[in-house]
Amino acid sequence: MAEQYCYRYPHPAVTTDCVIFGFDGGELQVLLVERGIEPYMGRWALPGGFLKMDETAEEGALRELREETGLENAYIQQFHTFSDPRRDPRERVITIAYYALVKIQNVYGGDDAASACWFPLSEIPSLAFDHDYILRMATQRLREEIHFQPVGFELLPEKFTIKELQALYEAILGVSFDRRNFAKKMLHLEILTELDETVWPTSKREAKLYRFNSEKYEEMKQKGYRLEF
Repeated sequence: MAEQYCYRYPHPAVTTDCVIFGFDGGELQVLLVERGIEPYMGRWALPGGFLKMDETAEEGALRELREETGLENAYIQQFHTFSDPRRDPRERVITIAYYALVKIQNVYGGDDAASACWFPLSEIPSLAFDHDYILRMATQRLREEIHFQPVGFELLPEKFTIKELQALYEAILGVSFDRRNFAKKMLHLEILTELDETVWPTSKREAKLYRFNSEKYEEMKQKGYRLEF
């Protein structure tokens, strides 16, 4: 049983919210829950909820994610705190926001979430609270991080083609790349290890398989290299 706390000064409630990105091979997806309670009952929102007195923010975020969607063991990263006094109609609530990239898997609604579902980033409905703003900021952070970290490789299979990698980067950045230029750029960085294996994505074309080389990438980061597209 957690201790009872008394405070000399007024204090806000604290929640956590998670922006969970997935990739279906063509477009970036976002995990949303349908709210089963007021306020905003029936509206879609990011998974999240109130922090318990005996848990850290990260523990609370992972618990809410598990309870509301069934998703477990996500590697979440904190990216911002949202503190507009009017962001929640119930009371003064500050939320600590996290984001993660995961392989798309089956999800289901639980706790106070009526349902859970993956939505294409281009088809996000109007969200409850200030979650539209939180999602926009998380997407922008993801697009910034891709220049400095191997963002997105966890969304690909262990072995992948250059075409699959290009589709992922195009989905994250919202742009299109010339196929030859993209392949030349990525291979020049030496962060991909070419495997002695191929696949046939079409009946007429054979494609080489690659694996992400984390050691080479760390070496590149130590030198202060920045990915430019």
